[in-house]
Order: sequence, then structure tokens, then C-alpha cells
Amino acid sequence: MNKYWSSFVAGIKPYTPGEQPADRKFIKLNTNENPYPPSPAVIKAAREAAGEDLRLYPQPECEDLRDRLAQYEGLKRSNIYISNGSDEMLAFAFLAFFKKNEPIYFPEFTYSFYESYCALFGIRYVKVPLGEDFCIDVGEYCSQAPRGGIIFPNPNAPTAVMMPGKDICRILEANPETVTIIDEAYVDFAGTGQESASMAGKVEEYPNLLVIKTFSKSHSLAGMRIGYAAGGGHLIEALARIKNSFNSYVADRVSLAAAEAAVADSVYYRGIRERIIKTRERVIPVFRGLGFKVTESGANFIFVSHKDIRGREFYDLLRERGILVRHFDKPGIEDHLRITIGSDGEMDILIDKIHEILEKKKGGM
Repeated sequence: MNKYWSSFVAGIKPYTPGEQPADRKFIKLNTNENPYPPSPAVIKAAREAAGEDLRLYPQPECEDLRDRLAQYEGLKRSNIYISNGSDEMLAFAFLAFFKKNEPIYFPEFTYSFYESYCALFGIRYVKVPLGEDFCIDVGEYCSQAPRGGIIFPNPNAPTAVMMPGKDICRILEANPETVTIIDEAYVDFAGTGQESASMAGKVEEYPNLLVIKTFSKSHSLAGMRIGYAAGGGHLIEALARIKNSFNSYVADRVSLAAAEAAVADSVYYRGIRERIIKTRERVIPVFRGLGFKVTESGANFIFVSHKDIRGREFYDLLRERGILVRHFDKPGIEDHLRITIGSDGEMDILIDKIHEILEKKKGGM
């Protein structure tokens, strides 16, 4: 332990992000980045914002972007709040809503940042086992067990499985005294009519619902770090109290300009989402034909395992061939890989490399 560290710092286990290599060229299918560039209108807006006004602070309450998002979501400005990426919004929400005297509930296999935040903020938690085919067991969240809060992604990560909105409503109605947070980083990839898959439009109907979204995935702005929450005004006010006790300016001028332009160019982004969904639906049967088990995906990634090759081995074999995917060394999913849906060309190369690996494996048996 470094002698200058506190015992608290020495004891925490930080979140581990996906590999971002600098030493060689890889096909990156490990961090769920969008394979397509931002809208040309976004690039233009960002360039125009990178001018002399950078000497001035941005809007502390991000009113212009909140107005744009409120219109997009069919809500009011008071229902929207902005953060520096959705991970920061999650941190605000953990501090604002989760009680330390009762555990929060989240799936056994889910976004591992939830555990990191619990450790950081001293929040107890219960991991709820997933059901068949990695589905979230709705009944476990509707029982009478005391809960200090609920959080899960929809679609879940890394499993890619989507929960129907009617089941989320059941959870909300069964837990009226606690906040339920739906982390919708991937909801735009749910499929046909994907806009309607979001629960953001129901935040005024359910006062215990907070929806958190990001511009990183479907809007190709992972490098800009813009996230937002949708919720009732009473929840947004709590987030504002945390934010203004932590960082008065969560978004810079360039990011705000880019995000506003992204929301405005819905036609462009609908197009690239549909391309990714089409690619996903094309490759899933191919993977299954090669002996993979693939969960039903509502995200821009797939969650796969192969009957003949262990997860870590498959990860290493693909890396040797210049392709990065994500492997989670956790009991229960240690033989699975999370694979981002790249461009058609990238996915074709991946499939060719998998053919090569399987043929070599077959020859060595």
C-alpha cells in the first residue's frame, strides 16, 4: 500500500474499463462504441463551439440542451438533468436516492460500476440471480423484501437481454417507496420502434422512476462524455443538489453544442441505429450456426459462448488475430464473450477469424 493512501482507498476495487490499446491496430469490438461517425452537423457544431468563448464558463444548468432533450422525450425542462457522461449521473443518483440502512438490489450479472459505487459510497447491495437465458427475474424485485433502491440496465449489460416495459411497470408499482433507476445506455438499439422502448416518457406517471441515458452509444459521442437523466421534478431537484455540491459545470461548451446538434439530427441517427440493428440480426444466426449460444439481444452487442472453447481462450485467440472483444472473468459468465456490433466489414472479418479458430481447434482434436 502506498504510504500516502487512506485505508479506504487501499480497500476499494475500482471499475475496470475496456482495453484501449495504443501499441497496435485492432478491430475494437470490446467497448460498445458506435462504428459510425457522428452526424456531420455535430462535427460542424463542435468546431464552431471551439472558439474564443472557450474562455467563458458554459451554462451551469445546461438549459439549452435540457430544452432540446425535453422536446425529444416529450417532457419538460424540469424533468431533464445533464451530466458529464452517464456514469457521473449514476454517481449523483447513488448519492441522492439510495439509502444506507437498506440494501439496493441489482442483477447478479450487470454493469460492474454499480458495485464500485456501492463501495465508494458505503451502500449495501443484494445481487439478484438472473433467470433462464439471463433474463432479469421480475418476481424477485416485486417481493416484500425491504429495499433501499433498485437499479438495472435495460437492455442489461453484459447480457444484452431486454426487459419489456410492462415488467418494469410491475417493479415500479411494487416498490412505490423507493427509487428505481433504469440505465438505458443501449435502449435505442432495441429494434423496430426503438424510441418507444424507453421508459423516459413515463417519469411523470411513476414518481419513483429515474431513467439515465447517454450520448456515447447511439449518438456516436463516447469521446464527448454527455449523459442525462429523466425523472419527476422532485428527483431532478435532488440530483441538482448533489451536482451543485460536487461540480457546478458538468458539461463543457463543445460537448453541449455537439449534443444539441445530435438531438436535432434524428434522421441521421435513426439511420445508423437501423444499420447496427440490421447487422446484429444478420450475424446472430451465423454465430449460432457456428456452435455459439447467443442471448436475445436488444443492444449494440451480443453475448455469446461456445460449447468447445472456453471464454478466456477464445478472447486470447481473437486478440492474437487483431480483434478485441470483452471477457468477464466471473463465475457464471466466465465462458462468455461480449462482442460489440461493428460495421458489416468488421463483423465479416470477425466471422472469418472465428472460422479459422474453429477449424484449427477441430484439426487439433
